[in-house]
Amino acid sequence: MNLNGRRQSNNIQDRRGGKGKLAVGGGIGAVIVAALIAWISGGNPLDVLMSNSGTLLGGGGGNTEYVADAQDKELEEFTAKILAGTEDVWSDQFRKMGLEYEPPTLVLFNGSVQSGCGGATSQVGPFYCSADNCVYIDLSFFKEMRQSLGADGDFAYAYVIAHEVGHHVQDQLGILSKGHEAMAQTSQEEANKISVRIELQADYLAGVWAHHDNAMFGSLEPGDLEEAINTARVIGDDYLQKKAQGYAVPESFNHGTSEQRQRWLSKGLKLGTVSGGDTFSVPYSSL
Repeated sequence: MNLNGRRQSNNIQDRRGGKGKLAVGGGIGAVIVAALIAWISGGNPLDVLMSNSGTLLGGGGGNTEYVADAQDKELEEFTAKILAGTEDVWSDQFRKMGLEYEPPTLVLFNGSVQSGCGGATSQVGPFYCSADNCVYIDLSFFKEMRQSLGADGDFAYAYVIAHEVGHHVQDQLGILSKGHEAMAQTSQEEANKISVRIELQADYLAGVWAHHDNAMFGSLEPGDLEEAINTARVIGDDYLQKKAQGYAVPESFNHGTSEQRQRWLSKGLKLGTVSGGDTFSVPYSSL
């Protein structure tokens, strides 16, 4: 991505080195890291993600002194620029809808963190908490993406951030709360389907952001789209389940298949309209 001369967001809290509890979070990172943990241990990644106990990992935790290395500082600057881009794009898009966009705060942490939704560890990955309107990211997650999944590149990382900000956009529009309310009132299988709709819409909104960010700043470069599409592929429920156990269980999907995630991200990039991402009125079989 071409980010030369781009401003950095000030809506960032640096809590690296802080304390937190061990509890579940959510978002695109939870799919990647929790699934990898389950895969390595021979388990089902979806069993980890859907655990009723609310704990992804037992034991461990603790706090170590944090010292940023050169790569961390580079990723911090990159993240601040991407967050600023989401602020510029969504402020403009909300204005066109006659609304006012209130940007989220992005919290940098390492090891563990306490959010408005409870405690979380780095193993949860990036997540959005609607209780405090914050996106939480341990920058080491981007290194894990590269090392464990082969998902690398600046636009791949930007997609992760934009997806979590997409959940904030859903929250601002009242979509997220309605989805969560519906999930709480139905069976686990039906709740999973609602979750898929929520996550695919966040993928679409990440694409919408990229569409307008490129129009505003000329940020996309050759190969960028392929980076994000590859990331969407390796975080599909079917891909992760097959990697973990050799087969997929569609009724347990809660983020969408590789093909669905790639398609909705690409659709957002192409259309660039919020209205084009209504994943809730589409028949589930047609998502």
